[in-house]
Amino acid sequence: MNVDFPFHFNGAGRTATTSDEDHIRDMVELFLFTAPGERVNRPDFGSGLLALVFEPNSPELAAVVQQTIRAGLQHWLNDLLEVQALEVTAQESTLRVVVQYTLRRTGERRTTTLERSSVR
Repeated sequence: MNVDFPFHFNGAGRTATTSDEDHIRDMVELFLFTAPGERVNRPDFGSGLLALVFEPNSPELAAVVQQTIRAGLQHWLNDLLEVQALEVTAQESTLRVVVQYTLRRTGERRTTTLERSSVR
């Protein structure tokens, strides 16, 4: 049984739970949108992606960001998934990330699209 993210209560007033597959998706989202140093006992957890929303876009920056995220996902979630493809795009203040991965336990391929807006 996995606690659903973001934390909330179900219709019975208990902590909401989710499937293993959805929990893995939640963990991908947590990694992507957590800033390094934000988690007390895991200071190197997180991608720092939101800090790049207002950085100048360039092919070089996109390549570095994608490699950094891929390496982080492999480091933190390698026992659960294998990243197949990753695309990061920034348009104005919205960041869009598309991650394609294979679940190691089932071999199922999944695609997750996550978007965040940020105002500085």
